[in-house]
Amino acid sequence: MSRVLIAGESWINASTDYKGYDAFPHTQLEVGATPLLEALSLAGHEPVHLPSHAVATDFPATLEELADYDVVILSDIGANSLLLPPQVFTHARPFPNRLKLLSEWVRRGGGLAMAGGYLSFQGFEGKANYHATPIEDVLPVDIHPYDDRTEAPEGVYGELTGVEHPVTDGLETHWPMLLGYQRLIAKPDSELLATIESHPLLVTRLVGAGRTLAFASDISPHWAPEEFTSWPGYGRLFDQAVAWLAGKA
Repeated sequence: MSRVLIAGESWINASTDYKGYDAFPHTQLEVGATPLLEALSLAGHEPVHLPSHAVATDFPATLEELADYDVVILSDIGANSLLLPPQVFTHARPFPNRLKLLSEWVRRGGGLAMAGGYLSFQGFEGKANYHATPIEDVLPVDIHPYDDRTEAPEGVYGELTGVEHPVTDGLETHWPMLLGYQRLIAKPDSELLATIESHPLLVTRLVGAGRTLAFASDISPHWAPEEFTSWPGYGRLFDQAVAWLAGKA
């Protein structure tokens, strides 16, 4: 069993219903991490979800706090949420750089993964902004300095490269449909495990005493439709990914 911190993969919808002369504003918290949380729990891991609105205030700020976890997964949460806690943004006081902290934690033996999304890698309009950061330094992929999304409304399909690896052990070669992904470049010292339209989809890397993984598509809608999240290989893939990242496979 591994203890996994999943940061991000939630959002708050704010909308207004107009009914003639009257308007009714309302908000709702949406959580996209549910399929992954359920899959990891079912596999015997201990996932802890830190929703996007709590990342700035509650994400670990010391190596000691990060040591509570075997694996950290960043999913659809931009670099600003890690760099700008209230102490910095509101009160203009110094605070640990959590991108540098994560990089150091990995090199000391931690397991870090990033999953794709509008606020992953470089993201929508470049707003995720992980290019040229300490996170890019340790990930198994290089990140473009511009909007790196490929939308694929027609559906595209990942497939294994044939490289034997604990993360993909027992998975079928051809995967169910995905509706988009990030265009990434596998680092020379990484292992490319799966591709999508000839681009990297699943990549791993050893970094110092630690391990990193990049999954270029989503863990939930919209890029990961039900065909992917209900696929038996979904749970197996992320169970084995967590085990490998934690150094247990």
